[in-house]
Amino acid sequence: MGRKVGKKVFVAMSGGVDSSVAALLLKQKEYDVVGVFIKGWTPEGFVCPWREDKNDAVKVAAVLNIPFAVWDFSQEYKKQVADYMLAEYQAGRTPNPDVMCNKKIKFGIFLERALKEGADYIATGHYVKKKEVRPPRGGCTSKLLVAKDKNKDQSYFLWTLTQEQLKYCLFPIGDYLKSEVRQIAKKAGLPTAEKKESQGVCFVGKLDFADFLRKYIPKKEGVIKNIRGEVVGRHDGVHFYTIGQRRGLEIGGLKKPLYVAQKDFKNNVLIAAHKNDPGLYKKEILAGNINWIPEGGATSRGGRISLKSSLKLKVRIRYRQLLQECRVYAKNKGEVKVIFQKPQWAVAQGQSVVFYKGKEMLGGGVIR
Repeated sequence: MGRKVGKKVFVAMSGGVDSSVAALLLKQKEYDVVGVFIKGWTPEGFVCPWREDKNDAVKVAAVLNIPFAVWDFSQEYKKQVADYMLAEYQAGRTPNPDVMCNKKIKFGIFLERALKEGADYIATGHYVKKKEVRPPRGGCTSKLLVAKDKNKDQSYFLWTLTQEQLKYCLFPIGDYLKSEVRQIAKKAGLPTAEKKESQGVCFVGKLDFADFLRKYIPKKEGVIKNIRGEVVGRHDGVHFYTIGQRRGLEIGGLKKPLYVAQKDFKNNVLIAAHKNDPGLYKKEILAGNINWIPEGGATSRGGRISLKSSLKLKVRIRYRQLLQECRVYAKNKGEVKVIFQKPQWAVAQGQSVVFYKGKEMLGGGVIR
């Protein structure tokens, strides 16, 4: 991230230390920085500390002496993130709200509005690196690389980004460890230097995520069976559970815990198994809504993945999972088959599968 004197950048400031330091670093490089707090959606009866977060962002902007604005995207957040999540759960899938928030809000309507208001770039506090590459044929393309802080790397949540979006994006803290980010904030006297990280989906607030789902999705009681077909408990709705879930299963009197292995929507039955049961492992999956970040799609030795070829890549099916070896085969348009070198535990439909080659995040898709 070079020095860009006078270039205007709108920073999505959440009130946390990461986006605070992102704004600080950009100002130090003499960008024309504007702080923006994005107001999301909070369902009636739920508590989300957005006012406190906004106030923290205001305080940071004051210390940095930068302009500050609040953009209300609450209705867009409800329609494009919350409603999507509920529809996915009702369909039996387990969506990833962070991926959808990035796609539709931060790198969607926030980017669009920022550009309309004169921004040259937008910036966020994501732990990820962007590298610009200038091919021999001319032009410029962007690569997304894993962050210096491997424990905080957030490339998993950014697989939907496109070249068109990336050319306007800056990720100032990708070259820092979280501990270094806090040190920078403390040295600069930022009020968020010691602030704890937020957990979970903001619009749910401090309540259990299951409570949020139960507010909007009706209960439908049924039975829990083990893999032998024996009834071992009851549930209040198949859609409230995800593959691999243990917490919340009303099963008692067993020496070893059981985990959700299958969801039978037709008969409203949960199938539960012990952790190491083969039913909880998958050797291959299908994924749709595929997005490849490199221009021309995922490549191997300069060649595109095609219906007659495959790519050997690394993959993760959940955040912070150790990268797994796999081979990716093209299927129909926007769909791939992934064959894992080792069977993967608790693969949930609706979650993201994200592909890597070396330190580069190539893209991803939604598990079918």
